[in-house]
Amino acid sequence: MTPLILGLSGPVLTDAERTFFRDVDPAGYILFRRNVVDRAQMRALTDALRDLAGRDDLPILIDQEGGRVARMQPPEWPAYPAGAAFDALYEIAPVSAIEAMRANAHALALMLREVGVTVDCLPLLDVRQPGAHDIIGDRALGAEPLRVAALGRATLEGLQAGGVVGVVKHVPGHGRALADSHVELPVVDAPAEVLETDLRPFATLNWAPMAMTAHVVYTAWDADRCASLSPRVIGDVVRGRIGFDGLLMSDDLGMHALTGTFRERTALVLAAGCDVALHCSGDMEAMRACAGGVGDITPLARARLDRAMATIAEPPAGADFEALIATRDSLLSHA
Repeated sequence: MTPLILGLSGPVLTDAERTFFRDVDPAGYILFRRNVVDRAQMRALTDALRDLAGRDDLPILIDQEGGRVARMQPPEWPAYPAGAAFDALYEIAPVSAIEAMRANAHALALMLREVGVTVDCLPLLDVRQPGAHDIIGDRALGAEPLRVAALGRATLEGLQAGGVVGVVKHVPGHGRALADSHVELPVVDAPAEVLETDLRPFATLNWAPMAMTAHVVYTAWDADRCASLSPRVIGDVVRGRIGFDGLLMSDDLGMHALTGTFRERTALVLAAGCDVALHCSGDMEAMRACAGGVGDITPLARARLDRAMATIAEPPAGADFEALIATRDSLLSHA
């Protein structure tokens, strides 16, 4: 197995992808809008990936947050609210907001498991800051670390109840970045003592099974390299100060915050301490380059992957999708 999570070009596996994936044996896959048509197609695709890998516990990821980040969309699937809706309810009724978030995540997980998706890149633990770029914006769970952690915990619990692994992101915090890392490299100049605010939700939920790094430079910790490429940030901050010991994946290697060839990017995020490198576009030439920059997954990274996937089970019989949605909507109506 190689320490890669890779994308696909379309709604079905091509012959070239089958050959390449069989040879490379990536740790997992990630799906995007281009890979999603309807329930039957998605189930066939995820079953094909599992058959190819020979692993029932294969991580198949998706970014299904709700709001503006949703790969599975109406009319085939229902729309889900963005994080800001739960933040607004928390302002007046914290217990209700937590219950609504747990029900929302549980319903989301049931929807994903129906089509064979096992990992959702959620929750965001980025603490929203005034004046920051809107790339986080209404996706955030709030501007106060305790609130973000409470709603993030409910998200992880709801996903797990529905049989899906959650991924906390974007460690160690994207909330005060002034640029979109999809487009350019954000640089955060806040001093270390101020950045403690950003770390708090991640430290509170450091038991999460998986996390995703931020392509953001934090000059207080490493002025030369973004978190995804920095042994200092990953070693001292993510593994040390935060205390996270789950599976750590990079954010997408294709984002323009990074430079260099895909082979170089892959080697650098792994050398920095990421357990696996994430490449999303499905472009075959780029994926071949990524594969050229890796060896086998390390025993420690494989153990973290296995431990994360072992946290999920079949959803209990009788889980009622419609009832969970009704509970969420009833609670959110009071915000």
